Amino acid sequence: MQIMITHGTLARTRVMHFNRWQAALALLALVVVLMSLSGAIYHFVFLKAAREGWPVVSQIVRLVVRDEFAQRDRFLRANLDAMAQKVGEMQAKLVKLEAMGDRVAGLAGVKADELKPLRPATAASAGGAQGGPYVPPQAATLEQLTGIIDSLDETADRSTDLFTLIESRLMESRLHALTIPNSAPVAGTIGSGFGFREDPFTGRAALHTGLDFPSDVGTPIMAAAGGVVLNTEHHPAYGQMIEVDHGNGLVTRYAHASRLLARAGDIVKRGQTIAEVGNTGRSTGPHLHFEVLVDGVPQDPAKFLAGGEPGAQAKAGRRQRRLAVAE
Repeated sequence: MQIMITHGTLARTRVMHFNRWQAALALLALVVVLMSLSGAIYHFVFLKAAREGWPVVSQIVRLVVRDEFAQRDRFLRANLDAMAQKVGEMQAKLVKLEAMGDRVAGLAGVKADELKPLRPATAASAGGAQGGPYVPPQAATLEQLTGIIDSLDETADRSTDLFTLIESRLMESRLHALTIPNSAPVAGTIGSGFGFREDPFTGRAALHTGLDFPSDVGTPIMAAAGGVVLNTEHHPAYGQMIEVDHGNGLVTRYAHASRLLARAGDIVKRGQTIAEVGNTGRSTGPHLHFEVLVDGVPQDPAKFLAGGEPGAQAKAGRRQRRLAVAE
């Protein structure tokens, strides 16, 4: 490639020789210079014109940067919508966690008012001298905010799973406790206990397979625990008798009743009246004969009643008096 330079002051024409690579480098250098010049003009002239509102240049600048601003607005709006959706999902999960926490607290016997959040000590409450270098907080970027929300979302999911597991275990324990016959079936003192005694009819030693609760005829007999009525019949020795199945081979028997209020197959709960005290069968007077059987083997009911709630018999007595007043 040759470039010939002629001028009136020159005695002869000058010829400059360039090869292909030199021409390419010269062209590249020219492009760089032009781009730098245009960038400088844009930065120092157009931006200044846009900020100060020059009549003609500002209109041109607005047309040039309008698309850029629109794209930036669309990007920010899309990210704000995504963040708002994430925040909404987090709020829904927190509401679900709060409701589940109330249920778990109720199953555990803890009142929600007792769970007071711990408040950090303020400068006034902490007291004493304070100091240290000033390190202002830095604003979080969009990526950091997204990471924080994702981390909180994962933590909320784990907490929900943990609460669900705890709730199921507490519910299982509570249902198991409700099927243990530890509530007195009749209010009052115990007459004859479990074990060997002198038989009231023959005078010989015999095993007494339950507890006797002397009471007036018509006194309500309440289920010692929740379960399903297994059998209701008239037995030669037990008289009017009702049996309640509590699961796992555990059965309670209520004998010598004057009237049966439940039928076979009925589902009863703890404290529900299922019969009335009487003097039927092999009995010397009005009382309830109460038995607890495990896999058909009689157990001492006093061991089960000893594990009941404090004041269970007193509560039963108050309930009996309320029923008597109502009648």
